[in-house]
Amino acid sequence: MPIALLALAVGAFGIGTTEFVMMGVLPQTAADFHISISSAGNFISAYALGVVIGAPLITALAVKLPRKTMLLAMMGLFTIGNVLFALSPNQEFGILFRFLAGLPHGAFFGAGAVVASSLAQQGQRAKAVSMMFMGLTLANVIGVPLGTLLGQQVGWRATFGAVALIGLVAMAAIAKLVPHQGRPADPSLRGELGAFRRPQVWLALAIVMFGLGGVFACMSYIAPMLTDVAGYSPANVTVLLSLAGVGMTIGNYVGGRLADKALMPSLYVALLALATVLAVFTVTAQGKVGAAITIFFVGVAGFMIGPMMQARIMEKAGGTPSLVSAAVQSAFNIANSIGAYLGGLVIAGGLGLLAPNWVGSLLAVLGVSIAAVSGLLDRREGRVQDKELALAS
Repeated sequence: MPIALLALAVGAFGIGTTEFVMMGVLPQTAADFHISISSAGNFISAYALGVVIGAPLITALAVKLPRKTMLLAMMGLFTIGNVLFALSPNQEFGILFRFLAGLPHGAFFGAGAVVASSLAQQGQRAKAVSMMFMGLTLANVIGVPLGTLLGQQVGWRATFGAVALIGLVAMAAIAKLVPHQGRPADPSLRGELGAFRRPQVWLALAIVMFGLGGVFACMSYIAPMLTDVAGYSPANVTVLLSLAGVGMTIGNYVGGRLADKALMPSLYVALLALATVLAVFTVTAQGKVGAAITIFFVGVAGFMIGPMMQARIMEKAGGTPSLVSAAVQSAFNIANSIGAYLGGLVIAGGLGLLAPNWVGSLLAVLGVSIAAVSGLLDRREGRVQDKELALAS
């Protein structure tokens, strides 16, 4: 695989760390701002909202920029957003700066996925994209646990200061390793928007929003689940987040390879597996061993889906992949927002800290239902094409 993928993975590592470490330091952040855990969940939602808005907006505004320039600009904005969040004087500014840090997320991954795909040979494009996203999953093995530990020992502000330093390293790596991309061929906002006239693009985005919403319903509140229900100490949460990150890394690796071989059947299996493991977690989370084993499989099942959906939507976008590729990240973070919101809602409603797992399982079932509709549409389109070919011959 091209070495340029390493630079993209470093950027993905920084983004993954800032997105997911918020879940690990949620108790410390809530205590510092003198707010409840459910209110602190707004920091997660604010970041997700930044991604949702920033991904299509920034990509649309920068459609004529060379993709390397786009990548560098997004990492610069990412770095600034995290510095400001680390310096937040109160909850309101914190929410604003988390929103700012989220703005470049989707545009970076959208441009990065197109660059990664263009650097790979035919038949290995989903694998190349998964290699970039490997940085995102490794963030959950290394960045999030270390960031959580740093937040527990020094304070959550130090965590996000360290994330800003990762952003600077990523900028240097991209500048050095990613080849000049030139301007996108025939850049046209109208052409990019035209991809959204295809029903399959919207179905793919819906699968991400609801199917992956299940992961975030669980993971947004994983720290209090592990401490208050499973009985782990806050220090052990770091190790368990790392275990979840190992599962995510394996899931991402396997998902990228399955996507190149049998995309839709693999997607059905991954979504059903996610629904099952989240339902099981409502039981196993009440014991230390069961919780540790299950959180690993939540990571595996959840992150198998990511590269599959990135490959799916780029396939359905045709020759205009930039905006829809960025839109996947919007959908991913709508999933984050939906999961965090619904999870907080059932906790605030008095259903207990494990209730978000049931919410997550139901969301994953909804995701596989939408995937089934998309698969049926594929088959219908295939029959129409076969009929047209038969008539033409």
